[in-house]
This record gives sequence, structure tokens and C-alpha cells, in this order.
Amino acid sequence: MVGLDEIKQARNTIRDIVHQPPLFSSNSLSKLTGMEVFFKAENMQKTGSFKVRGAANKIRSLQKEETAGVITVSSGNHGQATAYVAGTLKLPAVIMVPEGVPAAKIEAARSYGAEVIVGGDLNNVDEIIGRAMELSVERNLSIVHPFDDLLIIAGQGTIGPEILEELPLVDAVIVPVGGGGLIAGISAAVKLIDPSVRVFGVGPYGACSAACSFKENKPVQLNEMPQTVADGIRTPICGELTLPIIREYVDEIITVTDAEIISSLRLIWERIKLVVEPAAAVPFAALLSGKISLPSGSRVACILSGGNVDLSRASGFF
Repeated sequence: MVGLDEIKQARNTIRDIVHQPPLFSSNSLSKLTGMEVFFKAENMQKTGSFKVRGAANKIRSLQKEETAGVITVSSGNHGQATAYVAGTLKLPAVIMVPEGVPAAKIEAARSYGAEVIVGGDLNNVDEIIGRAMELSVERNLSIVHPFDDLLIIAGQGTIGPEILEELPLVDAVIVPVGGGGLIAGISAAVKLIDPSVRVFGVGPYGACSAACSFKENKPVQLNEMPQTVADGIRTPICGELTLPIIREYVDEIITVTDAEIISSLRLIWERIKLVVEPAAAVPFAALLSGKISLPSGSRVACILSGGNVDLSRASGFF
């Protein structure tokens, strides 16, 4: 499990690598929901997403090991974060990316100096992971898992104390969910500091293993996932390490449709002028659609997890 000591240590470890993005409020979006809504702008984070927090905490721990570099499997943001941190710390990085990932995310990883290998189907994740394991042995590369690693979880969890320091009377925190690293870290931090705060996870309908795993209390692998605009959290598996933490600290995980995500995305772009990717819009989509029920006037923090938008696809969102 991950506790406050690990998260505190992670804050010290990554302090010189990451930003501390602000919380934004919006009167117009608050009125739409009947609550006080705040947005943690991780789209303004280094590499454009929260992922750099976990990657920095993990990769910095590898500097003392005899490794020739790092390798990961990623549908986008984690790959960029791994490439950036490895480049900053002068370590080679190999990023394995399944077919269909937006070109902007691939090019960003390459721009940080990583070798990017594109191939494989996210619906058959075992094959991609197997090839990554082979390469890690062949090249003496350390694996940086996208979510199922205690150092990754602790790194993502550093968002929790930042929210509570800036918004100490927050009633609920709503988090996008893919493999579970982000919500595991945030929920542990928030609940251990203030158990009264409710924590919700939100994923895309039909493509959220974490929602199924949370319900059944065991890792559930999805082999036939629909496409979704929220490709950044279209994840077929929930972590074996993340799931027990999620079960311990998260109140509920729900899913939202693409139509609900797009409505939320449009409002965020138009009303608070923050360019975020669809995956980042799922927390507000859950509020807007009424799928999360909270008392009127509740103070709610939504995590805007990333802003790496493929502008060539943006017209298709609306």
C-alpha cells in the first residue's frame, strides 16, 4: 500500500522536475451543477499531463541501479512523461505504443529523445507487454509501468495534498480512471489526510476495466473495448497494486458516454478557456450528467488530467 510517508517522499523527490498547477474555479460551470466546482489543471503540467509525477518518482529511483535505460508501454501521456523524465536525467528511453495512438503524442515522445516503437492492438495488451519484457531483458532496460507500481502511485498521489492545501474545505474529488494509478494515489492521500472527503472515479463507458474491477473486487481484463474519444483512459486492465488501494479509499467508480464527455469538453474549452483532452473532461461530465450525486453547494475538485489534444482530430469531437 501507499501511505502519506511515501507521498511526502515523492513530493520531495520530484519537486525540481514538475510544476504545481493551480486550481481554477468557474462561476458559470458551478451554476450548471449547483455546486462550487474547481479544476486542478494538470493539463498545464510538464509534458501536458499528470503522468510526469509518477514517471519522475519512479525513474529517479532507478538512477542508482545498473540499467541501460527505461522502457514502457503507453497509449500516449505516460510515454511522453517517461521520455521527458528519462531525457532530463540522461537515460535512454524506449516507448512502445499500440496502433491508433494520436500522432501528436507519438511525436512528442520522440521530441524528448525517446525511441518510439508503434505496433500492436490495445485489445491484446498481453502481446505488447510480452514484447516489452523481451526488450527489457535484451537491452538491460528497466520497466516503468504506466500505473501498477507503488512509486508511480505515490508520485501521482502528490496531487492530493496540493488540492487539500489550496482547498481545505473540499467535499469531493473526482478523478479520471484508466489503469488506476492516479486515483489510487490521490484517494490514498486525500482519505488519509481527511477521511470525510469523498473520492469518485470516472471512466469511459464500455472501456473502463477499473469500474468492472471495482465492482467485482478483482482485476477484470476487457478484451473487446469500444473506441472512445477518451483514448487516454481506454484501458483494458486495472492494476493488481492499484485495485486494493482503490477498494480501500474510493467511494465509487462510474462511467460516462462519449456524448457526455463531449458536452463536458465543449464547456471546459468555452467557459474556462482551458484546452484539455477528452479524458480530462470525464470528471465534469459525471457532474454535469447527474451521475454523481452530491448536496447542493458542495465544493468539488475535478482533475483535468491532461491537455495533449491531437488538433487534427479536434473537429471530430464536436
